[in-house]
This record gives sequence, C-alpha cells and structure tokens, in this order.
Amino acid sequence: MSAHTAEPEGRIDYAKTLDLPTKRLILLGVLLGLFLSALDQTIVSTALPRITQELNGLSLYSWVTTAYLLTNTALVPIYGKLSDLYGRKPILMIGIVIFLIGSALCGLSGEPFLGNLFGGGMMQLVVFRGLQGVGAAALGSVAFAIIADLFEPVDRPRYQGLFGAVFGLSSVIGPLLGGFLTDQVSWRWVFYVNLPIGLIALAFIASKMPRLASGLKAKVDWLGAFLILVFAVPLLLALTWGADGNYAWGSPQILGLFALSAVSLIAFLFVESRHESPILPLTLFKNPTFAWGALARFMIGAGFLGAILFLSLYLVQVQGVSATKAGTATIPLTVGLIIGAIGSGQIASRMGRYKPLMLIGLIAAGLGFFALSTLNADSSYGSVVFRMVLLGLGLGPALPLYTTALQLAVKPWEIGVATSAGQFFQQMGSTIGTAIFGAILTAGVSSNLATQFAAQAASNQGTVATTLQKISDDIKSGNSKTSGDRSATPEKPEDIQARFATLRENLTKAIQTGDQQALSAVKNDPFIKTLPENARTQLTGIPEGGVPAQVKAGFAQTYATVEQAVNSGDAAQVQALAGNTQLPQALRDNLAQIPAPALASPQARAQILAGIKQGLDQGEAQAEQQATQQALSAALSGVNDGEKITLASARAAKVAFADTISSIYRYSIVVAALAFLATLMMPNLEIPRRAKGERAQPAHVEI
Repeated sequence: MSAHTAEPEGRIDYAKTLDLPTKRLILLGVLLGLFLSALDQTIVSTALPRITQELNGLSLYSWVTTAYLLTNTALVPIYGKLSDLYGRKPILMIGIVIFLIGSALCGLSGEPFLGNLFGGGMMQLVVFRGLQGVGAAALGSVAFAIIADLFEPVDRPRYQGLFGAVFGLSSVIGPLLGGFLTDQVSWRWVFYVNLPIGLIALAFIASKMPRLASGLKAKVDWLGAFLILVFAVPLLLALTWGADGNYAWGSPQILGLFALSAVSLIAFLFVESRHESPILPLTLFKNPTFAWGALARFMIGAGFLGAILFLSLYLVQVQGVSATKAGTATIPLTVGLIIGAIGSGQIASRMGRYKPLMLIGLIAAGLGFFALSTLNADSSYGSVVFRMVLLGLGLGPALPLYTTALQLAVKPWEIGVATSAGQFFQQMGSTIGTAIFGAILTAGVSSNLATQFAAQAASNQGTVATTLQKISDDIKSGNSKTSGDRSATPEKPEDIQARFATLRENLTKAIQTGDQQALSAVKNDPFIKTLPENARTQLTGIPEGGVPAQVKAGFAQTYATVEQAVNSGDAAQVQALAGNTQLPQALRDNLAQIPAPALASPQARAQILAGIKQGLDQGEAQAEQQATQQALSAALSGVNDGEKITLASARAAKVAFADTISSIYRYSIVVAALAFLATLMMPNLEIPRRAKGERAQPAHVEI
C-alpha cells in the first residue's frame, strides 16, 4: 500500500499563498486548455463526413473518434498520479503541447508531403487523433485537480461549476464552429483552430502558474501504468466494436479482448497493492466518499452520454431535424446543464454542504429521464425542450460536486490521483453505458419495426398490406435492412407527399406527351424502388415518346402490312390478312369484303388503301386516348400504392425509433436510481469554512 500517509515535507498551500488576481489568471489558462479538450470532442463530428469524402476513408470513419477515446480514457489516471509526483504545471503543459502537435498533424493528414505514412490520409488522421487523445487526457485530469490546489474548500464548488459549464458550452459551440469552418474555410481548420487557443493557454500557464507540486517524492509505478493501459484499451475496444457491430459479442475477437482486460485488471490490483506509490492507491477505496462517489460517477457517466447520444438520435429519426442540426438542437439540455453546474456550485459554497444538492440533482435527473421515457412519435418539439432542460438541470451538479466531494475526502497530496480516478470511472461508465444502450437500441429497433410494420399492414388493404406484411416478416427473419442508416435524416410525410406529387406530374407528362425530360425523371426517381413490383415494371417500361407514340407505331406497322398485301394484287394474301386475329375486327371485315378483281387495278388499290388509312386514323385517335388513359390509370394506381407504402414505412420507422429510445430512458431511470443510492451512502461531509477574518496572503512561490 502507499507509504505516503503523512503530509510531505516542503508542501506549499497555494490556496493561501497566491493572491486572487494570480489565481484567476491561472484559472483562465486552465479553462482555455480544458475548453480545447472538450471542444475537440464535438467540433470534429460535424466535419467528419467531409473529411471521409476527401480522404476516401469511410471504413475508418468511427476510428477517428475511437482512437481519441481510447488514449484519452486510458491515460487519465496515469496523468493524475504523475501530476501528484511532479506537479500540475509541467504535466499540464506537456499535455497541451502534445495536444497541439496532434492537432497540427491532424490538420495535415493526407497532405502530399506526408506520402503514404501509416498507409494513407485517413489512417494518418486516426493515428494523429490518438496522439491528440494522449494530450487531452492531461488537460482533463489535471485541470480539475488544479481547482483544489488554488482555492480553499469553501470556494471550490463555485469554480468547479465553471469547469462543468465549459463542457456544456463546448457542446453548443463545437457543432456550429465545426460546420462553419468546414463549409466556409476547410475541414483542416477544425484542427488548426486549436493552435491559437492552446498557445494562449500555454502563455498564461507558463507565466503565471506555479509548479503546484504536492511534495511527494516517490518512484513512478510504471508497471501499474502499463497494466491499466492493457486493462482499459482492450475493454474499450471490445465494447466499441461490439456496440458498432464490427464483431459479434460472442466472437473470438471480442471475447479475447475481454479476457485480456480481465487478466490485466487482476495483475493491476496485485501490483498496486504492493507498490509504494501506486497509480491508483487501493486504500482510496476504503474511503466511503471515494468508493461510493466513484460508483455514482460511473452510473452518471453512462446516463449523461446516453442522454446526449440517444436524444440526438430521437431528434433526427423522429423529430426530423437534420443530422448536422441535431447537435445544436440539444442546446436546451446544455443550457440546463450549465445552469445546474454553475448554480449548484454557488449554492454549495454558501450552504457548506454538497450532498443535498447532489441528491436533489439526481432526483431531477431521474424525473428528466422519466419525462424522456414518455416520448412518442407525436411529441411536440416544445415538450422535448422542457424534458431536455429538466434533465440538464439534474445532470449539471454531477460535474462539479462529485469532484469537490472526492477532493475533500482525500489528503491534499492525493488530490491529483483521486480526481483523475473519479474522471476515469465516469468515462468508463460512458463507454460501457453507450455500448449496452447501443445493443438495446439495435435489438429494440428490429423488434419494434417488425411490430409497427405489421400494425401498418393491418390498417391497409390489397397490395399495400401484402407488401408491408412481407417487410415485417423479413425483419423478423433478419432478411431486411429496413432499419437503414441511423445517421440519415428521415423524410417528413409532407416531403414524401410532395415528391410523389412530382412523380405523378412527370409520369403524366411522360405517358401522355412522351416528354423526354419527364421520362428521364420518372425512370431515375428514387421512389420507384418503393413501388410494388408490377408498378415498377410499368414505369420503367414507358416507351420513348409515351403511349401515343407506341400506338402510332403499332398502327403504322399495321398499315404497312396491309399496304404490302393490297399492293401485291394477291387476293390470297389479303384474305389471309383478314383472318389475322391480331388486327382490329373492323379492319378484318373490310379486308374480307375486298373483291379480287379490284386488286388488279392500281387506281382501285389506291382507293382501297385510302379508305383503310382513313379508318385506321380514326381508330388510332380513339386507341391513343384509350391506351393512354389505361396506362396512366394503371401507373398512377401503382404510384398511389407506393406512396401509401412509403408513408406507412416512414410512420412505422418513426414509431419504432420513438418506442425504442423511450425504453432506453426507462433503463436510464434505473441508472439514475443506482447513482442516487450510491450518493446516499456517501458521508454528508461539511465543506470547511474559511476562518473569520482569514484572508489569503500572497507569498513567493516557485513558477
């Protein structure tokens, strides 16, 4: 176990020795650094489609995020311990430098001078995103610990609230800034924008921040650091790949990664129990505030990320907002979160207690999850906004107050490792929760889709009902891809109706007049594939020039045949033609009545053909009108069926997604309840008050 139970010699109490203006300058630099880390998680998502297109790397799409997540999460506890041993300042500056180098390299991905480094542009981006995560881990873990170094316990909650607000603010600014830079400048500036902000943060930290050393003198637990990496990375990979469907949960790859992670965890616990200065002192788990707080943060991590992720999915698939706007559509949730984070910190500093606010926040979050669990396919956007604000107000206090609780419960020289450990558990909860909820989503959508398509089939008739029931049966048997791309924005009913109206207009022109542009539009319309098979055959078989041209061609061919027989002067040929049942009955009767002697005279043949031509012309006009009407009626009937099928399919998908996501929020209520129970078990510690008349005294400290 850790040998450092007494306060290290030479430790400086920076909360008392630094003046307030200096603290605020340091805080500004740290907030800028943390903003970089938080912003990078949201700004990139908007630019990813463009990046994937330019770097031709669709197969590595998810890895751009996964690489960042892996390195960021796995290194958090290691940085926390290193900051306890070597001071916050050097570790934070190293993290910012690594992050900025990674950002610059991400922006250069795919540039010609990098050649085929790592195999190409998209793979370069994945590797450099991993490097970004290495730096971002320091920004996140060390930043929260610095609050405890700079401020007295009574002041910490209000400043921790600012840090929580940074995450909420980044979720609003990120998608907007990412979209603007991608559309107006270049996707590379999504990464380059980090450089000026990071350099400003470095300048503040280098010039104003003291070393913030704990005074600990111990060897680094390199074996423990290695084992926690081997534990975290395979576990995160297995969960990510399983949730994304890259591998089946029971596949050798996933089971192997889980086994490697489990063995590494056992080895890690064994090593930590014997090292003099472990990466994660196991003695911390004897502290009820730390132990129960870590469990609560694990649960909150799962609920928080799940709320953002699946609420965005609901807004896209059910409310019909675009995928790009989904990020900004959660602004009400973010506003509630910022108010909850800052407000709870201010109130806690005044009350001197944090536990009541944490419990109230979790009750509000539980009510928020309950409200979200009542969402359906017809919920108004206004009602969704109310639910988002309520959930944000509940989750907001989780960001600052649990960090404050952990920091107050441990020795000052253990603040770095305790803070980073709490953050590590929260990020692991986010990953594990997302994987579990993702599996629930996949299974739930398939089941609900089959049910909803069957319900739509029952409410329709004929070909429409048969087609919808077949889709339902295919989904049940696993032979359908109806669930489609979850990132795609579904069409609204009015948009579907408008597009089918356009299809009808083009179809009418193509059949009646043979309009070439309309004919091309019909044959290339994507809605053709939604029509019943016989309707698809009809529409793709519309002749050039439309039905009138087809009728004209038929009558022209008939006249040519008759003309050839009459001009031959052979009565046998004319009589044989009169017996052709493929010809109109009136024409056959006329041909049968032609006397053989009349065929011998050219003048008589010309008169006969003129009469036949006049009759065919009259028949052609009637046939054109009749054939056009029949063809148009049949085609429009198929289009009408296709519209009903498409509208029913859209409704089925909308209801299925709404029901599935609502069920996920019902599980989230359980997660919030477990976090509440864990928080209830935490001691109700009082935040130490500043002694009456006590003021911070500036002193010379090592920069």
